[in-house]
Amino acid sequence: MNRENKNQTVESPETGGEKGIKERVRRDIAVFGSVRALCFAAMLAAMSLILGKFLQIPNPFQEIIRISFENLPIILAGMTMGPLVGALTGAVADLLGCALYGYAINPIITLGAAAVGLISGIVANYVVRRPPALRVIVSTVAAHLIGSVTIKSLGLAAWYLSSYNMGLLELMLWRLLTYSIIAVAECAILCLLMRNRAFAAQIERMRKRK
Repeated sequence: MNRENKNQTVESPETGGEKGIKERVRRDIAVFGSVRALCFAAMLAAMSLILGKFLQIPNPFQEIIRISFENLPIILAGMTMGPLVGALTGAVADLLGCALYGYAINPIITLGAAAVGLISGIVANYVVRRPPALRVIVSTVAAHLIGSVTIKSLGLAAWYLSSYNMGLLELMLWRLLTYSIIAVAECAILCLLMRNRAFAAQIERMRKRK
């Protein structure tokens, strides 16, 4: 490999070079100009609503501990469309759920939902890009630790915790256990999706501004 090719490799969007990072940032911002990408994000937000509200597993503490895959579409949005679209998908999914069910909007929980998409997008696109399995695992774990376990727990504690004989730390530990189990299944699903060449090709098409 000659010197010119080496420089091109370092500056490629697929590497960690400064120009590559800037190029990925430009692509993530440009996604907002892609009708396909925004439609895909809207579909993922609707999927999150369905998985969280209609397909959750009932439990005695479902107001503060929801057992569902509502975060799976949000994490997928962040990983495939970038952190900005991921954050938008999470926020829209939460606000849409509040509107349909007549819940008062809890800005901290909305922030937590947005953080799930934001963190998964940042990790997958800027921190861990190879190998694909590690990219999925780290993105999912980081998204849940920051968005689901930390930020959302604070919002839930402010609104609901007085109704339960439970402290904030106990709530966070229970949510950590719950999302650790959920994350295992989410990682398996996401790994299968990311390994699918047809899915990857469609994602690349949607990221192009059209």
